[in-house]
Amino acid sequence: MPKKQALPSEFQVLPALPLKNTILFPGLLLPLSVGRESSLSAVEAALKTEEKEIILIAQRDPHVESPQQDDLFTIGTKAVIRKSSRPSNGVMEILVLGVDRVVVMKLETSEPHLSAKFRILPLPEDGGSEVEALSGALLDLAAKAITLAQPQSANELTRMLSGSEDPLRLAYLLASIFSLDPAKEQELLEAGSRLDALRLIHAFLAHELQVLELRQKIASSARDEMSKEQREYLLRQQLRAIQQELGDKDADKAEVEMLRERFEKANLPEEAKKEFERDLARLERLPAGAPDYHVTRTYLEFVLDLPWNSGTQDNLEIAHARQVLDDDHFGLKEVKERILEHLSVLKRNPDAKAPILCFVGAPGVGKTSLGQSIARALGRKFERFSLGGMHDEAELRGHRRTYIGAMAGRLLQAMRRAGALNPVILLDEVDKLGRDFRGDPAAALLEVLDPEQNKTFRDNYLDMAFDLSRVLFITTANTLDTIPQPLLDRMEILRLSGYSEEEKQQIARRYLIPKQLKATGLSEEQIEFTDDGLKTIISGYTREAGLRRLERAIARVTRKVTLRFAEDHTDKVIVDADSLSDLLGPEMFLPEQMRKSVPPGVVTGLAWTETGGDVLYLESTLVPNGKGLTITGQLGEVMQESAKIAQSYVWAHAAELGVDPETIKNSGVHVHVPAGAIPKDGPSAGITMTTAMASLYSGLPARSDVAMTGEVTLAGLVLPIGGLKEKVLAARRAGIHRVVVPHGNKKDLRDLPDHVRKEMQFHFVERVEEVLSLVIPGIKVQPLAIAS
Repeated sequence: MPKKQALPSEFQVLPALPLKNTILFPGLLLPLSVGRESSLSAVEAALKTEEKEIILIAQRDPHVESPQQDDLFTIGTKAVIRKSSRPSNGVMEILVLGVDRVVVMKLETSEPHLSAKFRILPLPEDGGSEVEALSGALLDLAAKAITLAQPQSANELTRMLSGSEDPLRLAYLLASIFSLDPAKEQELLEAGSRLDALRLIHAFLAHELQVLELRQKIASSARDEMSKEQREYLLRQQLRAIQQELGDKDADKAEVEMLRERFEKANLPEEAKKEFERDLARLERLPAGAPDYHVTRTYLEFVLDLPWNSGTQDNLEIAHARQVLDDDHFGLKEVKERILEHLSVLKRNPDAKAPILCFVGAPGVGKTSLGQSIARALGRKFERFSLGGMHDEAELRGHRRTYIGAMAGRLLQAMRRAGALNPVILLDEVDKLGRDFRGDPAAALLEVLDPEQNKTFRDNYLDMAFDLSRVLFITTANTLDTIPQPLLDRMEILRLSGYSEEEKQQIARRYLIPKQLKATGLSEEQIEFTDDGLKTIISGYTREAGLRRLERAIARVTRKVTLRFAEDHTDKVIVDADSLSDLLGPEMFLPEQMRKSVPPGVVTGLAWTETGGDVLYLESTLVPNGKGLTITGQLGEVMQESAKIAQSYVWAHAAELGVDPETIKNSGVHVHVPAGAIPKDGPSAGITMTTAMASLYSGLPARSDVAMTGEVTLAGLVLPIGGLKEKVLAARRAGIHRVVVPHGNKKDLRDLPDHVRKEMQFHFVERVEEVLSLVIPGIKVQPLAIAS
């Protein structure tokens, strides 16, 4: 028989047995199944001793197969092995009794098993009124919980608990009865006082009692629901028997027969016929109370509601279509011509594929309303839905029928509402599509907006090929930058630029004022807008490329006038420039005016914004004894690069421009573009930056009556830009009639109204030297540089 190692009296060494998912409390019995080789060795070593003592320590992580000292808790239990047996090879069943709480000082791993060097940790013996109160509360909670969890043995367990006089033993018993979490059991074993142990087990029992009461409530509700379903079943059976006695048809069979009648009249394609017949036969076999019954019936009704073969007759009269488009919208010549071209193609070839049009323009220029006009001109049904913010692909393609509450995507729902195979479907705000973990709607649109693919479009819910090739798809966007290139490639881009002041006056006279008079109930005998008044509203109260603010301003004027007549005003109201301050308040926008004279370093540039064009005065100044280039005005990366290119170009050509290189070398430059609070970006300020730098370094002021736009390269080339119409209109509003434009934009002058082209003077340039000679009087530009 092995002897214990001689140690100081307070320390002892015994074989150690790690526990995976349980804790042994002092004074309690615990059956264990031992299978690990080191654990079997530890048990055998303990059995060879006279006392048969062993140390039980819980593992921090039950998944560790060969635990070391760091893998075990430091506080465990000394136990005595009461019984042992070997039911099979490699497994030993033992029954252990907890004796003392111990603190493991060190773990030895030299033997085939673990050995623990430990000392006894006495159990706490504190008392007091709070301990007594908690003990009584624990007994009450335990009685209720045992009654709910184990009603068959509730009396026996309650008596056993009541017989426990030691509060700590009571806590240990409750932990073992209710299978406390191992981490909580370890915390209970390590409790430094009876009060802490009782508080821990009390909190657990209170939570356990709430869970048990909730389970009982759910079980009771389920039983009540089951009895309710049984009652409904009996009533249905009785109703079916009554209907048979009266000769009435079964309601469920009547629904199936109705679906079959609709199916026979629907003339579905072959693939759809097979799928429909299979699902209809399945529906006949299902009882009405089955969950799949209503799902299948809804699906079959949706299939029958779709326009598989029906379509509307197109009105192919070119004169009628032109009249409708002109009645609804002023200008937009290019878009109207494209629609008329499609009509003429349909007239010769009714099976021609519909184009995929994309209207791009600033907010309020009439993109969405133009789609409605196109549908009215063609005599087709019109459906519209917005793609703005859509980030779930299933909203377009639908959900699979495996999901609860599955439904078709928006496209097929729009087709069902239209009831025709050839509607006009407007997909609004295609540039504002989102994407996340639920999919990419833009990728789903690739199939929809491709005439070669959408002939067999498959919705996830329908799961059958549906023909979308006859649909006239129209998309709208404010910008093309955020639209993926593959999607953009499938669409025909039609740009809707902003309106000039004269065009806005015509639109207000023809469309906006009559619309608001009708909305407010006023007549032309009660209110009159003068030309001067309309012009003031357009220039002083709105600044936009579109018409929304203008319409709101006119609506506000008509409401004010309506209020006057409601207060017994009888005279006709003349809306002119003088009366607008009373009707709309002070002007919101100061009229754009060119600066009469500008110092060296200040140049007039033109910019495009979403609300139209704008005139920007680019300002630059030398900073004596400064270094580098300082840029302010919330300029984007592209404009900052243009400023650096401009400085580098002027420095490289200082001799040709008559600029002293020492001035550039010894002075810093500060470039500012007002207004400072508005972000600005784009390459079109290139020649403006270069001209400002040349004017600053040469000390020669630029002409204030010339505005310019164009991208510049480091070699001095002037490249074309976009948004020319809006920029020219902005210069005209400011009273500037001479504009420097890249030679590559000469073709874009056709977008300007005739009266604007005649009024403005354009200078087309290919190199920076041409710009400088036009804008900065007196600057030295060598002819050789221009020729190059």
